[in-house]
Amino acid sequence: MTDRVALPDSHDLIRVKGARVNNLKDVSVEIPKRRLSAFTGVSGSGKSSLVFGTIAAESRRLIDETYSTFVQGFMPSLPRPEVDALEGLTTAILVDQERLGANPRSTLGTVTDANAMLRSLFSRLGTPYIGGPTAFSFNIPTTRASGVLTGPKGEKKIVQDAVYLGGMCAECEGRGTVSDLDLSVILDESTSLREGAILVPGYTADGWLVATFIESGFFDPDKPIAEYTEKERHDLLYKQTTKIKAKGINVSYDGLIPKIRKSMFSKDVESLQPHIRAFVERAAVFQTCPACDGTRLNESARSSTIGGASIADVCAMQITDAAAWVRGIDDPGVAPLVAGLLHLFDSFVEIGLGYLSLDRPSGTLSGGEAQRTKMVRALGSALTDVTYVFDEPTVGLHPHDIARMNKLLLDLRDKGNTVLVVEHKPETIAIADHVVDLGPGAGTGGGTVCFEGTVEGLLASDTLTGRHLGHRARLKDAVRTPSGRLEIRGATEHNLQDVDVDVPLGVLCVVTGVAGSGKSSLIHGSIPAEEGVVYVDQAAIKGSRRSNPATYTGLLEPIRKAFAKANGVKPALFSANSEGACPTCKGNGMIYTELGFMETVATPCEDCGGRRFQAAVLELRYGGLNIAEVLDLPVAEAHAFFASGEARTPAAATILERLEDVGLGYLKLGQPLTTLSGGERQRLKLAMRMGEKGGVYVLDEPTSGLHLADVDHLLGLLDRLVDSGKSVIVIEHHQAVMAHADWIIDLGPGAGHDGGRIVFEGTPADLVAAAATLTGQHLAAYVGA
Repeated sequence: MTDRVALPDSHDLIRVKGARVNNLKDVSVEIPKRRLSAFTGVSGSGKSSLVFGTIAAESRRLIDETYSTFVQGFMPSLPRPEVDALEGLTTAILVDQERLGANPRSTLGTVTDANAMLRSLFSRLGTPYIGGPTAFSFNIPTTRASGVLTGPKGEKKIVQDAVYLGGMCAECEGRGTVSDLDLSVILDESTSLREGAILVPGYTADGWLVATFIESGFFDPDKPIAEYTEKERHDLLYKQTTKIKAKGINVSYDGLIPKIRKSMFSKDVESLQPHIRAFVERAAVFQTCPACDGTRLNESARSSTIGGASIADVCAMQITDAAAWVRGIDDPGVAPLVAGLLHLFDSFVEIGLGYLSLDRPSGTLSGGEAQRTKMVRALGSALTDVTYVFDEPTVGLHPHDIARMNKLLLDLRDKGNTVLVVEHKPETIAIADHVVDLGPGAGTGGGTVCFEGTVEGLLASDTLTGRHLGHRARLKDAVRTPSGRLEIRGATEHNLQDVDVDVPLGVLCVVTGVAGSGKSSLIHGSIPAEEGVVYVDQAAIKGSRRSNPATYTGLLEPIRKAFAKANGVKPALFSANSEGACPTCKGNGMIYTELGFMETVATPCEDCGGRRFQAAVLELRYGGLNIAEVLDLPVAEAHAFFASGEARTPAAATILERLEDVGLGYLKLGQPLTTLSGGERQRLKLAMRMGEKGGVYVLDEPTSGLHLADVDHLLGLLDRLVDSGKSVIVIEHHQAVMAHADWIIDLGPGAGHDGGRIVFEGTPADLVAAAATLTGQHLAAYVGA
């Protein structure tokens, strides 16, 4: 009987045995439940593979299997992770850094259900009364229906007109913006059709698409477009579908504008080929809808108010102000609704997002903001005893905000949940109950557990993380002298309050301040994106499982040419996406078998053994290696291979040197981009942009996803850039980067309309000495001043 009582205690651990996902080398760990566990290690050491790729993936797969086969047919198929055994799993809720969907109808208010509560509130208390909650929804149009209704006993009732109220602005269909096309990007009016007047990609003067216009007979193809009559111009641009004969064939003729709207502008921009996407972004002009003034709501929805504010006014308020507005509502009939709204708004403020507004499109939130928005949803959940999995929750957070984030992580744990955090920041690692440190290196040099235990044990251990956890950067003894200044005058973008500031050139300048204080608005909005300015932001790298570092950086081009020249064949043979592809797997290396409603099975191609190329191509060598062997080389080895000897290829060596400079020496040239971590992707982008001829580099939080040891490498890289005559402007929260700066511009004092002002500009030493701002106080504590 006593044994039976003790049994539940044996379920207090999540046990992982023999995990081999990505670079994990038979990893076995035991993670305590209802505790906060931090997973540390250099970028690429296998943290995400263990937490997301193994534990969370298997939890989700097992939950998906509980649904009926019919329902599973509509869900993504998840393969079982490569692991011998997993025990003690609970439901895993992922709070990652994936951006929220960029659906144009999705706003912060819709994804957090704040809009749903506000619609109910206005339908109850709004004056004048205009209808139920749907009358305030910008996703529901007002529709009219007329006809005959039949009663239950067959009697007929005449319905003259039934009106179903919605709040959608009819002009912009609830999007808040209307799009127009810039004709100057589409047509060169000074030339004729035969001379190539149509500038749309694919519409070449001698091609089939232009031939339908030339042979239509509606206008003179040899006359410049500028000389067309009103009717000819209309027929070219807007004519509705008509049957014509072109080159002896009966075809449908459409005006150019409806034709390209259908083929290019109605598609998701992300799915278009890069050159077409660039054209679409140039040609589409978005402007605020004049009918609703960008509120997305029709006049009826905007006319109903509570306390003088319409639902559009409340959604446009900063959340801190919206919370104050809700507190002014005193009506017992809606007390639960008001309490729910206040709890939601207060959660936003607590998590450091009080500066946002509910009408902010969800696709414009940064990775860190998106992650914290998902966290707001998790905080309000009634679920307990689940596993929350966080991917660097401190990304984009000022040291002042990290303390708030730590409190929220502990609150989730104290509700009886297991909290797993992949993290690099010492402040968050310090609050963990249990630490798993992976390494010792990255890629093939990682994938093993270097330490498991308490934070104190980690500090005493001799692992890379343990050695760097207590490490503090010190202020520089001497700072560089600027070579010039970039003047910013009267900056008012977003929350900036008429800011005047001089950004020094020829030095390392760090722009800092709490999240939402206006850093990105100041730099991205005020520094002209002209030639000579290189931006490296946090936008995700686009890439399929066919893309890899060699294709993304353009490295494969000189390698293919070198192979082709050495063997006297075409370069296309050395591309797995072109003529050299294995015909069986079409250059994928894997065979993907669709099994209807069951999961898709991926198996290595038997013909090429997963090497992606035809057998004949693999017999062709360069420097003793075939193309598949070259793509299997880590960057560092490939650099040595192409830098000297018989395989010397200077163009390839230059790109590889830049990849080594940003700390990616361990990455294999042919590793699919889909398997790279967030930090690796950003550094890959940095390596690519370093090759551009620019005098000013603007980096947006380059330390995100970087281990403490890698931050030192990054600082060395930034120093080399400055010493080579470049100006480097870094938007950053990491104190080690602040301490290393030559000049600091600090924005604040708060976020949203409480920020947007310069609260300090000067050297790091002066900032520490003054300790007058939040940044100054945290930096002083960090450097031990």
